[in-house]
Amino acid sequence: MIGNIKDIRETDVKGKNVLLRCDLDVPLKEEGDKAVIADDTRLKSWLPTLEYLLSNQANLTIVGHLGRPNGRMENFSLRPVADWLASQLELHNEITPFSKNGFDGWKVEKNVFLLENLRFYKEEEENDKTFAEKLSKGCDLYVNDAFAVSHRNDASVVAITKFLPHFAGIRLQEEIKNLSAVITNPKRPLVVVIGGAKIETKLPMVEKMHKLADYVLVGGEIAEQDQVLMKVAHEKTEGVKSELLIGELLSNRKDITEDTIEKFLQTIYQAQTIVWNGPMGLFEEGFEKGTKDIAEGISKTSAFTVAGGGDTISFLKEHQILHKFAFVSMGGGAMLNFLAGENLPGLEALVD
Repeated sequence: MIGNIKDIRETDVKGKNVLLRCDLDVPLKEEGDKAVIADDTRLKSWLPTLEYLLSNQANLTIVGHLGRPNGRMENFSLRPVADWLASQLELHNEITPFSKNGFDGWKVEKNVFLLENLRFYKEEEENDKTFAEKLSKGCDLYVNDAFAVSHRNDASVVAITKFLPHFAGIRLQEEIKNLSAVITNPKRPLVVVIGGAKIETKLPMVEKMHKLADYVLVGGEIAEQDQVLMKVAHEKTEGVKSELLIGELLSNRKDITEDTIEKFLQTIYQAQTIVWNGPMGLFEEGFEKGTKDIAEGISKTSAFTVAGGGDTISFLKEHQILHKFAFVSMGGGAMLNFLAGENLPGLEALVD
């Protein structure tokens, strides 16, 4: 487990210049002649930290990234986030461009600035210390409230902590608290539902949860990896009593079968703690029955329920089920890594 991380609410921020690392990686859509935010779930997650800092008269420089641009690409600009931020703060003043320490961005309010996409600079993903030092100029302290990128070894997540006193934001603390509860002292039976694709990222969680959970239910494309999953299921580990249930797929391999849905739900209805990451089928192609039935089944239980991952969150929000989960993690890969017991560089960098 991670060591002691300081909460931003434990220090004096009044009048301080704060560098706030947020999760700005949101989907965009075209509306008329400009791009707008298609889903602001991730942005809303760090509003409590924003509001806390502003209520204590802090001056904010907000930083983050959007997508995977190859250099400066205007279709990955954070200008739509600046517009969204202005609307959340109910501002009517015109957003104005500004430049700071060689970084361009926007002045949203007299004490709120947003820097342009940090991934426009290759040094960000290289965790470049000179880049991080440049980013820190003029700031008094650093706050990480972007759990979703805390598994990344980026300059604005890791190297930046070498140059500023560092703290965790309110949302980041909630992520650590709720996900830690799953792996330290969960109410049992603990059922973990894992779907989607990318066996290389999901397998470590399957292996970890097989040693921790009472039941692990595997659907989606990774359920096709029968041989790999069966090897995990038959590994002899002292103290392991968990059962690994591998879903059967339809003949077109695009969703789980009706029989699998029924078996999964029978297990889910016994649970006291449920963790879900990844859809059961290709819902974006219309094969949503497995994902929808499992989601609705989980939402009807009295268990402590946790969901995470971009596709999972999008599906739950689209079907108006998101609010029925006790906790929704903004992390996809970060959530998987955390639950699999791996060290997250962004969290390790915050340890006092």
